[in-house]
Amino acid sequence: MSEPLDWSGPAPRSPRYDDIYFSPEDGLAESQAVFLKGCGLPEAWAGRRRFVIGELGFGTGLNILALIDLWRRTRPRSDAVLHVFSIEAFPMSGADAARALGVWPDLANIAAPLLAGWPGGRRGFHRIEWPADGVILDLAIMEAEAALAGWSGSADAWFLDGFAPSKNPQMWRAEILALVAARSAPGGRAATFSVAGVVRRGLEAAGFALTRAPGFGRKKERLAAQLPGFAPFEPGPPRVAIIGSGIAGAALARGFSRLGVEARVYEQAGIGAGASGNPAALVTPRLDAGLAPNALLHAEAFARAVQIYRLETPVAVIAEGALQLSTHPRDIESPDKPGRFAKIAGWDGFDPTGIALLDAQATAAALDEAAAPAAVHLPAALVVEPQTVLDAWLPNGVAVVRVDRLEHQGGVWRLLAETGALIAEAEIVCLAGGPTAARLADLPLRPVRGQVSFTEATAFTGMAASWSGYAIPLRTGTLFGATHLRDDWSQDPRPEDDAQNLESLRVGRPALAARIDADALSSRASLRAMTPDYLPLAGPVSGPPGLFVLGGLGGRGFSLAPLLGEAVAAKALGAPSPLSRTLSTLIDPRRF
Repeated sequence: MSEPLDWSGPAPRSPRYDDIYFSPEDGLAESQAVFLKGCGLPEAWAGRRRFVIGELGFGTGLNILALIDLWRRTRPRSDAVLHVFSIEAFPMSGADAARALGVWPDLANIAAPLLAGWPGGRRGFHRIEWPADGVILDLAIMEAEAALAGWSGSADAWFLDGFAPSKNPQMWRAEILALVAARSAPGGRAATFSVAGVVRRGLEAAGFALTRAPGFGRKKERLAAQLPGFAPFEPGPPRVAIIGSGIAGAALARGFSRLGVEARVYEQAGIGAGASGNPAALVTPRLDAGLAPNALLHAEAFARAVQIYRLETPVAVIAEGALQLSTHPRDIESPDKPGRFAKIAGWDGFDPTGIALLDAQATAAALDEAAAPAAVHLPAALVVEPQTVLDAWLPNGVAVVRVDRLEHQGGVWRLLAETGALIAEAEIVCLAGGPTAARLADLPLRPVRGQVSFTEATAFTGMAASWSGYAIPLRTGTLFGATHLRDDWSQDPRPEDDAQNLESLRVGRPALAARIDADALSSRASLRAMTPDYLPLAGPVSGPPGLFVLGGLGGRGFSLAPLLGEAVAAKALGAPSPLSRTLSTLIDPRRF
């Protein structure tokens, strides 16, 4: 899936475009002269709390490393955030990138997160962060026109670094440059090595004023361009209140913190009191053979969740790898019709190394069972310890208090207790309390009662798996379930639900079920939230501005919440979203 490189010359070359990735004289100096200086950096970000840069032509990532190096030395304030959006239709392999960037050992510590998060063969948006530096990179692996059309950001500057117009004319079409202008802030700048007529005409038609400047190396000239207007006024950081301290609330707190804003969290029953309080959680995507935008949402959320847990809370990971067992004949390939699992495994919404089909024999071996159906293997799937994740992401001092109602006055939200006493005021309020969020706003959320059963007396064997139920390991022991009762608000454990979970376990993991002592089971019941279309609510709530929700995650909160928490925080603060416009619309709470 990666783009092969030609290493026979003084600089890596693309065989596809017959062009080099950077100057053979000094690629880093070229980036600094053409793009950083061409966009007026670092002067352009002086005094800014947030600065956004777009790039056409990610290549080796060298421009980004040069940019971060400059940002580190001239960051305008300690809480300032640098957003970068870059596009690459044909990414090279991580090994080739490491070889190309290894020429500059002084950049090795900046390159490390980039190489660790280097995209595989999955199409779509990829996020890579440098948290200590306040840098966020969203890398779109797709054609430029689709990426620009889907991006929600507004760039203060652009690095136009596609291959030469004579080699890659598609990148320099007038339609592409018009989209660059449309995705720019007033006064936005652009820089490029090319002074070709098609580039000049396209930029001028898009509204840019052009300036020729001395080139680098063998190139005599380069272009600098700027749109009319001035950078918009930046207000101070808003006060943010999050109601709910489960995985949705914790993911929101993390998302706001990454954007330089610390939120206050309010929880009526204590951290992890709801569905996020189980002793273990399975992180897998919903597999949808329709391969429509909702399938892409789950695939991108899953990839981001796995990345975040592994990088930020590795101590929370109990186990890696999971199986989705076939439960219907249409899951499996037949002579006259491709099966659902084969369609999903062949889709580029997943990294091809991150999904595989197993026949019945291989599945049985992976599960340590005598027999099993065919399955999809997700080697990147995780079993995580929820409390460890919540402790890492939630701010200190979560306020244990019931918010009874909200009032909006003069652009400020007031959080009120049942007595009418004022709890807090905030410009932004995010609802993350599961089905109880519908008590504070008109939201189409229904409760779904789920009870899990678990025991420390029976060691888990084989791999985590799901079917109509699921079974996963604990640190010591086994957890399985879960029941699924709609519109049932009760959270008291029920013996009949344990019996139902044990019967489901006999279907999916019969050998494991045979070792379970029903008298040694513990259980926990909690409420999940479901929407009419089974898709999350993530974004603004209808009505006065400043009210947002992250809910309706069903049983996949630990897979969906990390990415959606970032998306809601970005929407609330006016920052670039990690989601495309299509996916943002799909989960917009106002769709109902």
